Amino acid sequence: MAWATASHILVDTEERCNEIKAEIENGLSFADAAKANSKCPSSANGGDLGKFGPGQMVPEFDKAIFSGDVGVLYGPIQTQFGYHLIDITGRG
Repeated sequence: MAWATASHILVDTEERCNEIKAEIENGLSFADAAKANSKCPSSANGGDLGKFGPGQMVPEFDKAIFSGDVGVLYGPIQTQFGYHLIDITGRG
């Protein structure tokens, strides 16, 4: 079965998502950004979602994880929960 590992940051607005993305692109670590900004409980782990398979996440998130490249910062991606930045950390 296919799997992926990823981290994410969840915020309420596209604007805030873009601000955090710029901070990461300017050197802030993804984990530190997640701990400081994400409203998901995974923020305590730097946004780490662990290992999961296709269909375990909402469709917009799932599509990004399983079609994007590992090691690339994706987002903002809008879902029913808000706006996400996603760091795909592995896939197999």
